[in-house]
Amino acid sequence: MADRRVVVTGIGLVCPLGIGVKTVWDKLLAGRSVVRRIQTFDPARFDSQVAGEIDAFKVADYVPKSYRKSTKVMARDIEIAVVAAYEAVKDAGLRTKCLIERGEAQAPVIPDPTRFGANIGAGLICADLQELSAAMYTAIDPATGKFSMARWGKEGMNNLTPLWLLKFLPNMLACHVTIVHDAQAPSNTITCGDASSHLAIGEAQRTVQRGAADVTICGGVESKLSPMGLLRQSLLKRLATNSNDKPEQACKPFDVCRSGAVVAEGGGLLILEHLDHAKARQARVYAEIAGFGASTNPNDWNDPKAHARAVQLSIQRALADAGVKPQDVDLVVAFAPGTTQHDQGEAMGIAAALGGKVPVVAIKGAMGLAGAGAGTIDTAVAAMAIHTGRIPATINCTQPDPLCPINVNLQPIQREVKVAVTVGYALGGGQYGALVLKKY
Repeated sequence: MADRRVVVTGIGLVCPLGIGVKTVWDKLLAGRSVVRRIQTFDPARFDSQVAGEIDAFKVADYVPKSYRKSTKVMARDIEIAVVAAYEAVKDAGLRTKCLIERGEAQAPVIPDPTRFGANIGAGLICADLQELSAAMYTAIDPATGKFSMARWGKEGMNNLTPLWLLKFLPNMLACHVTIVHDAQAPSNTITCGDASSHLAIGEAQRTVQRGAADVTICGGVESKLSPMGLLRQSLLKRLATNSNDKPEQACKPFDVCRSGAVVAEGGGLLILEHLDHAKARQARVYAEIAGFGASTNPNDWNDPKAHARAVQLSIQRALADAGVKPQDVDLVVAFAPGTTQHDQGEAMGIAAALGGKVPVVAIKGAMGLAGAGAGTIDTAVAAMAIHTGRIPATINCTQPDPLCPINVNLQPIQREVKVAVTVGYALGGGQYGALVLKKY
């Protein structure tokens, strides 16, 4: 397996910072937050009223004309994944079925569809409340004014499209992406909360390494931007609630004044490719995925020490897989959602695995936490830092917490990055993953 090296040849990002890797990267380097008061729905009754929102797009603009009817059964998460897939394959210079049918590429198809796989992380897709509540309203018993299960079975559910459930199954992200781009090699869906992106990318690397595919499209997407998504995070007391009047300052990773996370929507997909396959078609290489490690925290997820141990283990396992020593790491792209315990534990884990001198950057202050999609954006940041030799600042961290014993990068800097580490974890699920990227 070690002989089959795996490289990143395409990056497709769709997040509050923009659509496309160049747009997102330029805004990160500019150092400004795009978190704002929620516009998708009225947040007035919520304690936290800010979020990272993606500006309007039409998913039909990213699929062949023959597939546009299928966009009617796509939830927001699926739409974002389909747009990210288009951006990724186009950025990689692949000629998939989608691009050929859209008239944007010429045959033959690259890659061979039977050697093109997928691993996509997904979150808990929230139902469309307007659609569901309208149907439920028709199930109210006029005699009692209460919801009637009998009327729901007889009349209420008939107001939903027969394909309604297909909008909310987490495997439908990979389903639509693989159909649109004709990816016929092994396909998998990872549903491990906020750790899903890292675990999906790690499994995709393994898929190519073991020879089951030459190319994989991988990463994660999630939209927590809905009343239900916001309510869940609010009930778990994870959100910043003291910055509704200054949303761009709400999320403060590693800062001594941090008070919680900010919900967001988005994520991305990467094209991972066997190095020989990439060289044969003279593809641009952003970075090499050199190592992957995972761990589990079965203890108190809010205990910084237990959290630190799991972070440390995942990083150490990724370093061992890559054959990289801790002193060789030039950059860490941290997960750092801005919550007190998670940031502290993660910092302790990074320091235990790598020491306290390596520069650490966190980007949630710029756009919020996109759940299952967050780790792909972090991994893309690591790849771009290696590719461009530039490191963005950790936005909204002005006074690093002394309980976070790491070197938080506070200003954008230019320096060569040969090895970068990213880490991700599920805030309430105990799953952890880390990736080591190297300069090719």
